[in-house]
Amino acid sequence: MSRFVLDCSVAVAWFFEDETDVYADAVMDAAVAGGAIVPCLWHHEIANALIVAERRGRVTAAKSARYLSSLDALRIDLDSVPPAAGELLAVGRDFALSSYDAAYLHLAMREGLPLATRDRALEKAAATAGVERFAPPERP
Repeated sequence: MSRFVLDCSVAVAWFFEDETDVYADAVMDAAVAGGAIVPCLWHHEIANALIVAERRGRVTAAKSARYLSSLDALRIDLDSVPPAAGELLAVGRDFALSSYDAAYLHLAMREGLPLATRDRALEKAAATAGVERFAPPERP
């Protein structure tokens, strides 16, 4: 199983039953089997998604805590080389992305890895940049 860059949009889908799909589930299996890498802002994005969900009454604090524990069981590595702000600015500018989405694309480009995302704008930018969308093996 090959390694890939994991976008927060996929990981958040694992948390909400009404947002998960076959792609997200297969990406989770791939993360367990082969591991994924995420930019250093990933924990901030995950925490923000949980905070917003709790404030909107979609989940409880206890469910958020269980989800965070389940993430610890996956093979998700945090990138140890954060890009400079200028690099994120350039990628964001070149591909019309937020600096957050630019971090995922920058990491995929730098590492030569495919990108697992459910974000259409990020998927389009990745294709334009020559970054493949991660295609997990089909689930049995």
